[in-house]
Amino acid sequence: MTTEPTEIFLVCNPGLEEVLRDEAQERGFADPQAVPGGVTIGGGWPEVWRANLEMRGATRVLARIGSFRAFHLAQLDKRARKFPFGEVLRPDVPVSVEAVCRKSKIYHDRAAAQRIERALTETHGITVAKAAPVRIMARIEDDLVSFSVDTTGESLHKRGHKAAVGKAPMRETLAALFLRRCGFTGAEPVVDPMCGSGTFVIEAAEIALGLQAGRSRAFAFEQLAGFDAAAFAALAKEPGTGPDLRFFGSDRDAGAIANSRSNAERAGVAAVTEFLQAPISDLARPEGGPGLVIINPPYGGRIGNRKMLFALYGSMGEVLKERFGGWRVGIITDDGGLARATGLPFHMGEPPVDHGGLKVRLYRTDPLG
Repeated sequence: MTTEPTEIFLVCNPGLEEVLRDEAQERGFADPQAVPGGVTIGGGWPEVWRANLEMRGATRVLARIGSFRAFHLAQLDKRARKFPFGEVLRPDVPVSVEAVCRKSKIYHDRAAAQRIERALTETHGITVAKAAPVRIMARIEDDLVSFSVDTTGESLHKRGHKAAVGKAPMRETLAALFLRRCGFTGAEPVVDPMCGSGTFVIEAAEIALGLQAGRSRAFAFEQLAGFDAAAFAALAKEPGTGPDLRFFGSDRDAGAIANSRSNAERAGVAAVTEFLQAPISDLARPEGGPGLVIINPPYGGRIGNRKMLFALYGSMGEVLKERFGGWRVGIITDDGGLARATGLPFHMGEPPVDHGGLKVRLYRTDPLG
């Protein structure tokens, strides 16, 4: 493509921008900067492709493709007709258009989007449709019109191998960032005693094996002009052997365990994961060295009655203190009172994170004494 991105924006759940920046830096992307709602990086289309393929914490990858000034709708129409959309978009692939206006003389979002749509169809010969595989995003702020293309398509939490999910599931992108925030690098075992559909366990196993997050799915950028399929295929990496570790999930619900096992099989990590139907009271410490226990338990705003949950959290804390000395613990909940009911020595000051319309926090410990 001749129209190189002027900026690449990795979107994430608000509250986890710094964690995502650390991941982008570790993966070798240029100049990662945490900003509200995500991380900016430098690079061209190969970096866009690699970010979609490899970034575990980003929910999508937006590529800014250019900008111009416009002070009224007629000017927006005229300049959109001159913008080189044809260098990025294909005439045989429909697109959708979204516009957001802030602090600008052009203030009507829908009217702005309609002018851009008209320019695309009448001048550039590109079909516009609501359910299109490619999305153009126009941001008009302080009279500057900036165009970005959503290069991802379906959210990156859809890895392409999870068919079965339970009630109130943890998204894979969130799980990856919470694991990272707990210090997990793939070099220690992970236990999730309320594993649901197995997200934390499977994500940890994939990290340990060096599997690319987007290896099993397609992306919107594959339908852009100038996409180089051979160059993208060259970014694929063979999985490593990984450390000699296993990753453990349990749940009292038999359906959750069946889902976890089938999801692990599709993800290619069944050989290093174990799932067992059991209540948390039966949780046993695995053999070998210490690692991380991470839990997304029920909480009042998500599942269950808050008053009844205090006993659950209390017994969970007792089990972990008695059986998991030397292990670190991470618990995600929207309720600080429930977290304190565990009696565990949590770090304080973690930021709230958007999760399914709720504000949750990660409560994490150092190795338990």
